[in-house]
Amino acid sequence: MLKNIISVFLVLSIPFFLFSTIWQSLEYSALENEVSRLDKEQYEVISVNRRFISGITVLSTPERIEKIAVEEMGMKKAEAGDIMRIELKESDKGV
Repeated sequence: MLKNIISVFLVLSIPFFLFSTIWQSLEYSALENEVSRLDKEQYEVISVNRRFISGITVLSTPERIEKIAVEEMGMKKAEAGDIMRIELKESDKGV
């Protein structure tokens, strides 16, 4: 009797194990696809960031900033006589 119960249990458990193996392989494939998609997205984001950094480097050069200040904003470099230094001293009484 015990032999029959064990035999029935084993026979019924085989499809369960096959199903679980198939399910695990499907989950693995789905996760592998997700990782691949995220890798591609990461490379795209890194590429965009590199372009932004290059743009910032070009736009923040002192020569470019000076050219815009002079040509578009009508500014000029201050001469030594135009610079006035103001020094504030603390008063003894406190204001």
